[in-house]
Amino acid sequence: MERFRRIIQLLSAFFANSRLFVTPSNPIYRGPLKHVCFPGLNCYSCPASPWACPLGALQNVLSNFKANLSAGKFNIGFYIIGSLGIIGSLIGRMPCGWFCPFGLLQDLLFKVRLPKLEFWRPLSFGRYVALFGLVIILPMFWLDRFGFGQTWFCKYICPAGTLEAGLPLLAMVPELRSMVGTLFFSKLTILLLFIVWSMVTLRPFCRAICPLGLIFGFFNRFSWLRLKFNRDTCVDCYACELVCPTGVYFATGKDDINSTKCIRCFRCYSLCPGGAVTIEFSSIMKGRYEGIEGSDCNQEQRQA
Repeated sequence: MERFRRIIQLLSAFFANSRLFVTPSNPIYRGPLKHVCFPGLNCYSCPASPWACPLGALQNVLSNFKANLSAGKFNIGFYIIGSLGIIGSLIGRMPCGWFCPFGLLQDLLFKVRLPKLEFWRPLSFGRYVALFGLVIILPMFWLDRFGFGQTWFCKYICPAGTLEAGLPLLAMVPELRSMVGTLFFSKLTILLLFIVWSMVTLRPFCRAICPLGLIFGFFNRFSWLRLKFNRDTCVDCYACELVCPTGVYFATGKDDINSTKCIRCFRCYSLCPGGAVTIEFSSIMKGRYEGIEGSDCNQEQRQA
């Protein structure tokens, strides 16, 4: 399962950045595909990306909401909210574990042979600050004299944007280098912080600050695809907690198995020797189908 997930991550990262012919005269693709949101954190301004970022698109709509309303246009981003809702209602936060390029980068950085550190759980509340503060409230209500807001998270925080757009654009377009100032260096510092942190802690950006992951995570307990934990068949080995990349401690009762932190990587399902973790699918029309129970052969493979 883990090898298959890594292949999907690599293919998704290529698909998200599949614009192969980039020139300094046309560094950012602005064609029709830019109206389609990629289901992961992938910057709109990345020269290689033909897609839009759902988080950036959402902030852009909210930052223009009052100005549009004053002009008689009621636009709250039904397409963006709808696409996030459809993906979340089907698979929850699974895009974070399988499709997000920045998630893949963190997974690979953690393989660097350095002493590892535990993630301090209270930092996970930073996701709520980022989503409700930087993505929703400030873009909608901190406005200039013309009634326009800013994309606060993208502009001041997002390390994926610095890596995928800021650095490549500076390398490709010399004219932009004269415009580099404090803002760019502060974002570069944030990027370097998360790169170093990812070497010693599993997925710190996903766990501490990612607003997109939190949006998808809200659907985890209600999505069509869910995980189920059977306490009666648990052998108390706690392998699931040791391998979880986002620290979902459901075997000890600290978290629900479908917590907003779960990225649906299915490591717990693959490694559970007692088959206590199963995958279930819910039917909106006919109720719930029970989980996919591992066969004896599958359980032997898990133990191996």
